[in-house]
Amino acid sequence: MLTKPSPSSPRVLFGSGLRHMVAEEVARLGCQHALVLSTPQQCDSAMAIAETLGDKAAGIFARATMHTPVSVTDEAVAHLRDVNADCIIAIGGGSTTGLGKAIALRTGVPQIVIPTTYAGSEATPILGQTENGVKNTLTDERVQPEVILYDPELVTSLPTAMTVTSALNAIAHAAEALYAQNRTDHSDALALEGMQHFADGLPAVLQNPTDAEAREKTLRGAYACGAVLGQVGMALHHKLCHTLGGSLNLPHADTHAIILPHAIHYNARAVPDHLKPVTDIFGGTAPGLSLHAFATKMNAPLALQDLGVTEAQLDHAADLATQKPYPNPAPITRDGIRHLLQAAWTGTAPT
Repeated sequence: MLTKPSPSSPRVLFGSGLRHMVAEEVARLGCQHALVLSTPQQCDSAMAIAETLGDKAAGIFARATMHTPVSVTDEAVAHLRDVNADCIIAIGGGSTTGLGKAIALRTGVPQIVIPTTYAGSEATPILGQTENGVKNTLTDERVQPEVILYDPELVTSLPTAMTVTSALNAIAHAAEALYAQNRTDHSDALALEGMQHFADGLPAVLQNPTDAEAREKTLRGAYACGAVLGQVGMALHHKLCHTLGGSLNLPHADTHAIILPHAIHYNARAVPDHLKPVTDIFGGTAPGLSLHAFATKMNAPLALQDLGVTEAQLDHAADLATQKPYPNPAPITRDGIRHLLQAAWTGTAPT
């Protein structure tokens, strides 16, 4: 296997048709054979990339799944070695990108990511992995992809529902970055840029899903939101989503979309000035309420109960979310988190 060099900023390109240049990017990395990764649902996209690669394709591994289970990574690494691949190409959303990062962490092979959602994880050195029902997150420069190709044509067919939840997932990175302990002027600027791209582009995408210009704007939003996630620490929102997702196996983006307004509302009482830009961008008078109104307008999922969460499970989720202390602008209390989860379960506006 290659020894991965100390990474610098990834090579990031935007433009329609970029996926057709993937063989050139493999050669630029000095690699010969790429293993293409995808979820089972996006196997056709992986096959198209493999066809574009020609003799540079080492095969396809189409078993990526939510929350990056360690058991799936074990299988993927074994397959990578069996086919003698010296790099990987992840085409898809956060599930596929996560698998690529997990493989890179273990083997050192370079990564090319072709996003088909707005999750933004491709822009970060962060990896979340699940084992025995528990999701753990690490930050390591070795998982930062070397190349990211944003092709708007690949997201014009993204279903509206997935478009919205994926966008809100990305917005969550930016919103929490505004009150991070290690925030900087640069991270603030990235967060605002990302949220503004979504505020401008997402309504236009919903009006015309094939609008390539609007889709590129949302992809630029995804990159900015993902990049800021890689620069600063996250807090309550991400902790809750990882707790719920890992323990209850919930869909990642939907969970982020539902929790976002409530977590931001919880923290806004402690740092109203830091979160004022959220209302400046999305409208309204309070950041959590403005995000809930935006999500409602975008027809996003609003209630955990609609994801199959039972009310009885909220107590356990509140216990898990308050077990280990972590930096957060507002004090984390068990009663406060349980109240937050109740509103998120019913789908009402945050209180």
